[in-house]
Amino acid sequence: MLSPESLAALAPRSGLLRSELDDLGVTLGPDGGTLRVWAANAGEVELVLFDDSDLDWSTDTMPLQPAGGGVWSVTTPGLRPGARYAIRVDGPHGPGNMFNPGTLLVEPYSKGLVSGGFEDWRSVVIEGGFDWGGVAKPAVPMDRTVIYEGHLKGLSKRHPAVPPALHGTYAGLAHPAMIDHFLTLGVTSIELLPVHAFATEPRLLQHGLTNYWGYNSLNFFTPHGAYATEESRRGGPEAILREFKGMVRLLHEAGLEVILDVVYNHTSEEGIGGPRTSLRGIDNRSYYRQDQDGVYIDVTGCGNSVDTSTDAASRLVLDSLRYWANDMQIDGFRLDLAVTLGRDAAHTFTPEHPLLRAIVEDPALAGVKKIAEPWDVGMGGWQTGNFGEGWLEWNDRYRDRVRNFWLSDVDYARRASAAPVGIGGFATRLSGSSNTFSAERGPLASVNFVTAHDGFTLNDLVSYDVKHNLGNGEQNRDGADTNRSFNHGAEGPTSDEGILATRRKAMRNLLGTLLLSAGVPMLSAGDEFARTQRGNNNAYCHDSPLTWISWEHAPWQDDLFAHVRRLLELRRENPALRPSRFAKLNEHTPSASVMQWYDQNGRTMSIEQWTDPSSRTLQYVAASTPEHEEFNRILLMVHGNEHPVDVTLPRIDGVATFVSLWSSADETPSDTHAQLRPGDTVALPGTSMRLFRTG
Repeated sequence: MLSPESLAALAPRSGLLRSELDDLGVTLGPDGGTLRVWAANAGEVELVLFDDSDLDWSTDTMPLQPAGGGVWSVTTPGLRPGARYAIRVDGPHGPGNMFNPGTLLVEPYSKGLVSGGFEDWRSVVIEGGFDWGGVAKPAVPMDRTVIYEGHLKGLSKRHPAVPPALHGTYAGLAHPAMIDHFLTLGVTSIELLPVHAFATEPRLLQHGLTNYWGYNSLNFFTPHGAYATEESRRGGPEAILREFKGMVRLLHEAGLEVILDVVYNHTSEEGIGGPRTSLRGIDNRSYYRQDQDGVYIDVTGCGNSVDTSTDAASRLVLDSLRYWANDMQIDGFRLDLAVTLGRDAAHTFTPEHPLLRAIVEDPALAGVKKIAEPWDVGMGGWQTGNFGEGWLEWNDRYRDRVRNFWLSDVDYARRASAAPVGIGGFATRLSGSSNTFSAERGPLASVNFVTAHDGFTLNDLVSYDVKHNLGNGEQNRDGADTNRSFNHGAEGPTSDEGILATRRKAMRNLLGTLLLSAGVPMLSAGDEFARTQRGNNNAYCHDSPLTWISWEHAPWQDDLFAHVRRLLELRRENPALRPSRFAKLNEHTPSASVMQWYDQNGRTMSIEQWTDPSSRTLQYVAASTPEHEEFNRILLMVHGNEHPVDVTLPRIDGVATFVSLWSSADETPSDTHAQLRPGDTVALPGTSMRLFRTG
C-alpha cells in the first residue's frame, strides 16, 4: 500500500523522490551500463546478455546485487548501445508469487525490443540521441484543441499519395499528404491508438486474427516495432526510435500535436496461466491486483489489472509518462481505463489517488494534456466527472445524449408518434455538461465525442440498428449491444435515395452538434468522409481494409468533408462556441459564454418546455468576451423532430441582424451569408440545425 512517504515520493511538489526508485532500467556510463530492477519479493535476479546471433548467452550471465528498497543492480561493460539482454528472477514460492528461474523476462524499463522467437523477447540497450532541430511542442490552447483519433497504421495504409514503403508506418503518418489532410480539415491534435509495444493474444492467433488496436501492452517504454518502415526495422530498435521521433518532429513543425492512447491498466500477460513475459515473472505479487490467496482481481476485463497501490507499479507508470513526454516530445496522453489507475489498496477508486495527483502535479508533465477514460469494469467503475482538476475526461454522457436526440429518439417517434423526452438534456450537453463537471474545472474538462475507435463509425451509426460482428469469431457476442443507433429504414447498404439523404443529414446533425458544442471535440478518423466498417462495432481484431481508411470517395463524401472543414473553421472564428468557463447568472465571467435560450417562437424557454417531449426545438444564444479576443455572439437553432417548423428569431438587446453561417439541411456548405432581422421567420426542415452570428 502507498504510504505517506510513498506519496511524497510520487508527488513532485514535495521536491523529494525515493532514491531507490530512481534510474530504474539501464543507465549508460563510462564503465558500460548499470541495470537497476525493482523486484522486492525476489531472492535472486540475474542479467542475461546475448550475442548478435541471439544464440550464445550461457557464459554471459551475471547476478544483480540488492541495492536497497527492493532494487537489484549490476554494472557491466556488456550493457552497451545495441546490446540484447533479458533478466531471470527466482524467489520463494507461495500465494501470489510466480517466479521461474528458467524464464527469460523483458526488463520493464526497456526502450528497445527485438523478438527472440514465439512469445520470447529481448530487451535492447538504447542510446536514444536525436536532433530535434529546435522544434518545440505546438502547445495548442485547450479551447482551440480539436482531437482527431485514429490508428497509426490505418490512417496511411491506403493513401495513394503516400509511397507504398511508408504505408501504415510512423513515417507514413508524417508524410506531407497526411499532414495536408490534417491541416486542411482543421484539427489540431492527432490522438493515436496504442503505439507502445504490444502483443496479440494467443486466442486471436488461433482464429487467424490479430490485435489490431493494440490495447495489450508488452512494455510501456518501447514504440511498437511493426509500425516502423522495413528499412528502420532492419536497422533495429535505435532506427525505429529515430523514425518515431522524426514523425513527431514533422507533425510539430506543422503545428500538430501528438497525443498517445496509453494502456497502463493491464498488460499482455493476461490472466493466471497466460504468458509470462515481464512483470509476472519479476514480482507478480506487487505488480498485479490480487487477493490474499493470489487470485487476480480483474477490473479491466483483460485478465489482469496493474496494482497502482504499490510503489513500483505507480512509479513505472509515472516514469513511462515522463519518458514519452520529454524524450519523445509527446503532447498528451489518453489513459485507457483510467479508473483502474486510481484504485487504492482496497481496490476502491479515489480521485485523490497519489498516482493521479502526481501525474497532474509533476513538473516533468507540465503543459501535457491528460485525458482520462473515466471508467473500468470493476465495482464503482463508472466515474465520469469525478476526476480532479487538471484532468480532461471522455464524456460518455455527452455521446449517449447526442446519439439519443438525433437517432434513437427519432426512431422512437416514428413508431410512437412522439419523441420520448424533451430537449433539456441535449441542451445541457451542448452547453458544456455543467451537471457533470464542476465550475472549477469548466466545460473544457469534457472531451466530447459521438464516435470513437470502439463502437460504430459515424456512417454505421446512421445505417445499422444492430451490430454485425460475426467476423470477430465470437458468434456476435462481443461489442456493445446498446448503440443508440438508427438505420433510418433499412439495415446496412441500400439504394433508397430517401433513406440515404436522411442518413446524410443525420450525420451532418451529429457532426454539427459535436463541433459546435462547448468542450473539447474529438473526431474519429474517417468520419469526416463517412467511412464504414460494415456494421462491425468492435473491429479490434481486423488488420485489413475493413479498418484501414479508404481515400477514394464519392462526391457526397467530399461534401461531408467540406461540412466538417466549415464547422471547424466556424469554431475557430467564433470564441462563443469554445468557452473556458461556465457562465454565472447575471455576472460577467471572463472566457465564459453567457447563454440565453429561446423557443421556436423567439420567447424565453419556460421550465415546462425543457422536459416536454413535444418541445424539441430551441434557439441557443452564446455571447462571449474572451480575455484575448473580441466580443462574439452566435445563435444556434436546433430542431429535433422530423416535421418542418417555422422559427422566429428572438429580439435581443444590441442585436440588429443575424448572419447565416451554416445549415445541416444543405447537402453542400453554402457560401452565401444571408442576413435576417429579429422577428424574421426561418423555415427549418425536419431534424436540422442552423448557425448564425449576430450583428
